[in-house]
Amino acid sequence: PAGHAAIKIWNTEMGHCNLTLTGHSGKVKSLCDLQNGRMASFSHDSTIKIWEIATGLCNLTLTVQSEKISSLSAVGDGRVATLSDDNTIHIWNSGTGQCDLTLTGHSKIVRSLCVFEDGRLGSGSGDKTIKIWNKVTGQCELTLTGHGGGGSSICNL
Repeated sequence: PAGHAAIKIWNTEMGHCNLTLTGHSGKVKSLCDLQNGRMASFSHDSTIKIWEIATGLCNLTLTVQSEKISSLSAVGDGRVATLSDDNTIHIWNSGTGQCDLTLTGHSKIVRSLCVFEDGRLGSGSGDKTIKIWNKVTGQCELTLTGHGGGGSSICNL
């Protein structure tokens, strides 16, 4: 249905829809807040769109390999990360659309990503590891093991 391709911005205090973002032709799979009034969306139409929330305008469309992407995540500096079934994390510049970094090292699907207060990234994977990354160089600084459940979720406390 066409409704699955739209994104609704809700006023949770008043209970009404403030804005509907349209432009995807496939079901929207993932969203993330890029801060500064912008957000990113990923759809089964193989695109990532960068939106200005105040105006509802799409500023940038990136075409990606949708069958490999499991989720989107903001990385805290206006860039957006795609978490992939091919065991990688791609970090995209949301202004230019260029891939700035590809993080490799997991041996199974990457399921979650978080940004730590010091700016490093943490990723959780089906390979039962959590990896800590330098988001400037793309280097893995630490691998945490011993997670029997697959290490698929990670958060910053």
